[in-house]
Amino acid sequence: MSSWKKASKSNQKVHRERHQPESRKHLGLLEKKKDYKARARDAEYKEKALKLLHKRALNKNPDEFYHHMINSKLRSGEHHEKKQKEEHTKEQLQLMETQDIKYITMKRTMEAKKIRRLQSQLHFIDFANTVPNKHTFFVDGKETVLEGNELAERLETHPSLLERKTNRPRLKDLETLTIPEINVEKIQAGNKLRKQSYQELAKRIEREKELSIVQQKLQIQRALEMPRLLKPKTIKPGTKTSPPVIKFKYERKR
Repeated sequence: MSSWKKASKSNQKVHRERHQPESRKHLGLLEKKKDYKARARDAEYKEKALKLLHKRALNKNPDEFYHHMINSKLRSGEHHEKKQKEEHTKEQLQLMETQDIKYITMKRTMEAKKIRRLQSQLHFIDFANTVPNKHTFFVDGKETVLEGNELAERLETHPSLLERKTNRPRLKDLETLTIPEINVEKIQAGNKLRKQSYQELAKRIEREKELSIVQQKLQIQRALEMPRLLKPKTIKPGTKTSPPVIKFKYERKR
């Protein structure tokens, strides 16, 4: 038993390599065996790589075509990659690097609910007046273009109201119509509030579209990270306004 205690490593003295002497401290750290082994492996790897590249250069066919010929350009004896279209905007890249797909999905759902709520409050009445009218009138079975007083007479309204697509009263309704007192300040405040609501709706629609693009790009990234036997094919590369179109080959499930 005593001989086993003497042979156990717990009782043995820990061997430590000597440090750099004070007189040689200006030369830097003293190289240990592990440092030498790492340096030797690195030198051996570089030597093998140089031999392989030299062998490839000797066996290279000068008439051989490869796609890097058209994707790069030689400037001052150096190869430079051709600039490609940026796939992500600055905001998209920041979202993809800092947030995950669950957060993007949650924010997009919130924006979609707010858009639906705003659309239910706004009726786009002003927008209807900007749409060109394509109404066709037929007189005696023939297509006729009516203008001015003839069109107003056909629609039974005043000529000054022809531009309206909504809220266009008839002449008989105008005779019985009682106009209340107009509060200019109240109308201006209402118009200002309505304009702000339309601006907010436009911004939220744009934000929801941006989040949708980021969500689809993250989903494609996650799908590409999964191990597959067959490499997918890129049909259309991604842009700032659309995600990439990837075609995955069918893999039979056993």
